[in-house]
Amino acid sequence: MAKPAKHKRKRKRYSLPEAGSSPGVVYIDKNALQPVIMFHSYNDHHYAVKQIDNIENLSRILSNHEFNYWIEIKGFGSIAMFETLSADFGISKLVLEDITRTYQRPKLEEYGKYDFAVSRMLHFDEQKNLENEQVSFILMENALFTLQEGYDDCLEPVRNRLKVGKGNIRIAGSSYLMYALMDIIIDTYFQILGQWGDELDLIEDRLFDKPDKSVMFDTQLVKRNLINVRRVVWPERDKLNDMLRSDSLLIPDQTKMYIRDAYDHCIQIIDIVESLKEISASNIDMYLSIISNRMNEIMKVLTIISSIFIPLTFIAGIYGMNFAFTDPVTGKVLPQNMPELYDEHGYLYTMIVMGGIAVAQIIYFWRKGWFK
Repeated sequence: MAKPAKHKRKRKRYSLPEAGSSPGVVYIDKNALQPVIMFHSYNDHHYAVKQIDNIENLSRILSNHEFNYWIEIKGFGSIAMFETLSADFGISKLVLEDITRTYQRPKLEEYGKYDFAVSRMLHFDEQKNLENEQVSFILMENALFTLQEGYDDCLEPVRNRLKVGKGNIRIAGSSYLMYALMDIIIDTYFQILGQWGDELDLIEDRLFDKPDKSVMFDTQLVKRNLINVRRVVWPERDKLNDMLRSDSLLIPDQTKMYIRDAYDHCIQIIDIVESLKEISASNIDMYLSIISNRMNEIMKVLTIISSIFIPLTFIAGIYGMNFAFTDPVTGKVLPQNMPELYDEHGYLYTMIVMGGIAVAQIIYFWRKGWFK
């Protein structure tokens, strides 16, 4: 069976800075998407969202502490936008470099007037391949910036909660909004792992039904994806732990209570990942064991057939030598040659002897249990 096309997908390559390059350089990829900026303003009795063209005048708007603000930025195709973040909001060039170099592991960094955090968002593309994208957070007193390279995300449930206004999301401040976004990202890990758990169950059924090479390919793909999830979840857990232990005034104790719940979810995800890794490894071992047993069965059948024909071949080989008992020219008797060669009904007797030997061997092998 041919290897499925989905297994030929190459791993995403990130553009790394050159060795010895200056730190704090903002990197804009030539294929970067143009920024789409959504501006959310809300409080306990108000919510509004609109798309804006740039962030040049936002510093003046954010000075109004009557509202909390969420600024969604999708697409990095504007160097001027990052220059505004640096000039108007005082964002460090090192932070901007980490935002645009989208291979960062989940982390939390405190800078006094703002906190910087990174999460990894996992989702499936149209070809059901796993995408691993970076979401960056800049948390301020009454504002939250989220920045991501692509347009697709899994954050729609949080937008709906903001729109409806139920729960604490409008009244608990920007730190709670950041927690809610991180929590929905973590919840998608559960969904993804659930799909892979179902897939491993189906693969196990295929193992007992009719195992083939695709079983090993599919299991190995799931195992590789689980390794990618593990590389995401462990630092995500460490980041949430840093948030719980943080002395930042931007993350109040009320928010930390909810962050502790997200931390527990990370622990559960780690346990699920390890369990699924064991199942995938077990499936591969089972496949190799089944193939080995099948090969042993084939070898046993071939051995039985060879064992039956070895004595028959021996008899046929002896009488195939054609050593005559008498000289066909002089008629002289040749001692110690084959007197049976010209016996009457010799062919019939030989076939009966050979058949009897074969039957006796089959009965012996059957009693030994070789045919079970």
